[in-house]
Amino acid sequence: MTAEDQLSNRIILSAIEVHRTLGPGLLESAYEECLCHEFSLNGLSFIRQAQIPVAYKGMSLECGYRLDLVVEDKVVLELKSVFKLEPIHDAQLLTYLRLSGYKLGLLLNFNVPLMRDGIKRIVNGL
Repeated sequence: MTAEDQLSNRIILSAIEVHRTLGPGLLESAYEECLCHEFSLNGLSFIRQAQIPVAYKGMSLECGYRLDLVVEDKVVLELKSVFKLEPIHDAQLLTYLRLSGYKLGLLLNFNVPLMRDGIKRIVNGL
């Protein structure tokens, strides 16, 4: 098992714990706050709301794009609390991975009865 896979498992276990405690139906910001607390309890480092610039014609432009969470400087998390994940959510995370240069992302939708049904892994083929 790769280091990214092991880290993904730790992230997913943390997300399951947050979901088990809070349940579905809250705002993304509540899940983000609680997930960060869970990461701290489990010794995982993270960055919240990391800005990512857009490279355009040789310029690095700040366009307001932010990564919800970057864990251990390896995995990007995009948090959702929506009725159903749509293809646009996959595209959003893949775009964020491409812009930031990270390889692995997890799309986590907390608005589901079982957290395992709200997890999607996205890999940037670079």
